[in-house]
Amino acid sequence: MPDAKMLEAFLNSLKNPFLFVDNDHIIRYMNNAAARHYKEGVALLGTSIFDCHNGESNAVIKKIFAEMKSGLDERMITDNEKYRIYMRAVRDEKGMLLGYYERYEPPVKMVPPA
Repeated sequence: MPDAKMLEAFLNSLKNPFLFVDNDHIIRYMNNAAARHYKEGVALLGTSIFDCHNGESNAVIKKIFAEMKSGLDERMITDNEKYRIYMRAVRDEKGMLLGYYERYEPPVKMVPPA
């Protein structure tokens, strides 16, 4: 089993922002890319994810979180020309929801057929 230092090194090796939020919607972890991406950086740790978003986004987060409590694993929440953002459930070995994370990935570029 990897230790905490190894897991942190792995998460910090990701180029895109990664941020973990607990079931109370408190930001508990962000990798280095997330700390650079968000204006407030690591000062966001320990704060509510709802403080970082507008009312419309907060409603989406709450809706997806409710779906995660009912078994949903992942949902895309943003898809634009710059990036895609997903919310993904984190569960323990018994399937209990521990929280969720936001992950970014570059958009898929469509290549026309030759």
